[in-house]
Amino acid sequence: MSFSRRTLLKASAASAVLGGIAAPFVARAQTAEFSYKYANNLADSHPLNTRAKEMAAAIKAETKGRFDLQIFPNNQLGSDTDMLSQIRSGGIEFFTLSGLILATLVPAASINGIGFAFPDYDTVWKAMDGDLGAYVRGEITKANLVVMDKIWDNGFRQTTSSTKPINGPDDFKGFKIRVPVSPLWTSMFKAFDASPASINFSEVYSALQTKIVEGQENPLAIISTAKLYEVQKYCSLTNHMWDGFWFLANRRAWEKVPEDIRAIVASNINAAALNERVDVAKLNATLRDELASKGLVFNQPDVAPFREKLRSAGFYSEWKGKYGDEAWALLEKSVGKLS
Repeated sequence: MSFSRRTLLKASAASAVLGGIAAPFVARAQTAEFSYKYANNLADSHPLNTRAKEMAAAIKAETKGRFDLQIFPNNQLGSDTDMLSQIRSGGIEFFTLSGLILATLVPAASINGIGFAFPDYDTVWKAMDGDLGAYVRGEITKANLVVMDKIWDNGFRQTTSSTKPINGPDDFKGFKIRVPVSPLWTSMFKAFDASPASINFSEVYSALQTKIVEGQENPLAIISTAKLYEVQKYCSLTNHMWDGFWFLANRRAWEKVPEDIRAIVASNINAAALNERVDVAKLNATLRDELASKGLVFNQPDVAPFREKLRSAGFYSEWKGKYGDEAWALLEKSVGKLS
């Protein structure tokens, strides 16, 4: 069945007369003025994606349908390095990425991942919501990306293994461990005399399953949602790095959006980040028991020998030189003396 332009105009006039009767149909048929893609590398069940769905619904409601945020979790649009390239080119409009991987473009972005720097979450948020986070966001902006104010929590990272528990720095000698594609990770595990292999997260499960590597390191939430416990036996609570996700936007796409809508989008993204932090903290409180019930054997090593090994290997002084005095001073302002 086809409709002429005149027929459609008559139908529009009739709907105006009928008012409330036709309005629901018109609202459903309306196309969003801005339909933007948001990609990430986490499972659909991770708190980040749970909060992102709420956030997207709130943005759509508050903008009266003008802004539609479409979520693509679980590496649907490519690996981290693929998606970083896409957000720079405009292939995707939004992307959450670990600062440690973003460091391939923005070197300062990995500073929150300095090994054994942060003792607890209070110290993390004081730094990342304060001067250190502001400094890193400034550096990201210089790379022609837009970054939201609040960093999302990925968590403190733990070490898993299929062969042995990690009780001290000597256990890392010769240990084949998967690390993300980031110089800081490689540098740290080389300081422990391990054998780090840079592998994108989308390939981690198969690399562990086929014994390309013996172990990996990730927060408990990811060990759970990615089902890494199926291919690992031991989990050492090393808390060796804190890692978070910066919520990034393509600058050209962001600047096309009117300022009033941008304010709504940014406000909801930052609020969702704070809610996700609470979710991850609650999840971590229960995950150890849950993962133990699925066969993971836990141990809690003393972190002091690890930090001393990094210091004596020159790891801290090397990275102080790479980040520069200003960034390092902001880090040590929050965590105390490292180098």
